[in-house]
Amino acid sequence: MKLIERNYYLQKLINVIGTPDIKIITGVRRAGKSKLLDSFEEYLRKTEEDASIIKINYNLKEFRKLKTVEKLEEYVYQNTISDKKTFLLVDEIQLCEDFEEAVNGFYETGNYDIYLTGSNAFLSSSDLATLFVGRQYEIEVYPFSLKEYMRYYDLSDPESAFDRYFYEGGMSGAYLYENEEDKYKYINEIYETLIIRDIQQKYHIRNKAMLDQLVDFMLDNIANLSNSKSISDSLISKKVKTNNKTIGNYITYICRSFLFYKVRRYDLKGKRYLASDDKYYVCDPIFRYARLGTVNMDYGHAYENMVAIELLRRGYELYVGKLYQKEIDFVAKKRNKILYIQVSDDITNQDTFDREVDPLLKIRNAYPKLLIARTHHPEYQYEGIRIIDLAKWLADSEL
Repeated sequence: MKLIERNYYLQKLINVIGTPDIKIITGVRRAGKSKLLDSFEEYLRKTEEDASIIKINYNLKEFRKLKTVEKLEEYVYQNTISDKKTFLLVDEIQLCEDFEEAVNGFYETGNYDIYLTGSNAFLSSSDLATLFVGRQYEIEVYPFSLKEYMRYYDLSDPESAFDRYFYEGGMSGAYLYENEEDKYKYINEIYETLIIRDIQQKYHIRNKAMLDQLVDFMLDNIANLSNSKSISDSLISKKVKTNNKTIGNYITYICRSFLFYKVRRYDLKGKRYLASDDKYYVCDPIFRYARLGTVNMDYGHAYENMVAIELLRRGYELYVGKLYQKEIDFVAKKRNKILYIQVSDDITNQDTFDREVDPLLKIRNAYPKLLIARTHHPEYQYEGIRIIDLAKWLADSEL
């Protein structure tokens, strides 16, 4: 398989070398967490020549005997050189039973710089604080961006690259398959592993059929405002036996697996979060095509999904904005930077254009306002709003 250096993520790891944190690489299955850890190991061996590196990969046969706390601790301590700086790198840490006990023990000694990857369901962001007694630094890895896709295939034109990327997505393992059906079969295998081995195993879910129906519903309603009750009501109307409490729990589990991301609503005028409907975005659009095909495809919502994941990939905190009775697709925040963003499919129709820019024009502050659409034109401005082609915006990334 062709490899490209994911320098954006690698630099994040390099920046925290020596800090007193447990560094944890998270993200959806097959997004490249293990390859990133391999790249980091290679970097350390080149730059930290006097250090000791202990690397454990539970996917390899030679490490399968270390699946108890006692065996893991014995191996690490036996391979520790007392007078050397020691980096401890563990891939698929969740395959060790009660792994948190061992990791916490290593952390408390103060002798190890610790880096971990693991199954998303077992190392979800919400679990980290309860798993580990020390400080944690999370690096979330996403599927390939458009820019990374272009680097992989040596493409230079964002316009033509976008048309391919839109359907092929960013799960790079699928790039090995020439046939479209084989690509989608590979993605479905990731999905089955994610659902069965991760979510079902951790949360002891018996009704996989209902979980599948829920995921398919969420894939078919990407970017629609919804809540657990409205989703359960819709599924019940289709003869699915469930309730809003169960649906709410299952949605939480699905988001913890990094398959979907929840974006909350925020009242810009009242400066408060809204407890009602949220939006859900899939980590990569190829999951939708693999399971549902292009039936009922809403390109506007699909583009909105791409923008949402790209903003998260670039490190923004994301909200759906509400101003009076108007919705703003995204309020994106990063430190003291704020962006207001609308996303559309086609804005050549004047009514559509007016509808999209109207909420942005009502925001009375100086923060940047963007309308991102498939314009097929260079960027231009309208009343201070930047109008940007989606393909060019996605390709304009440091990733």
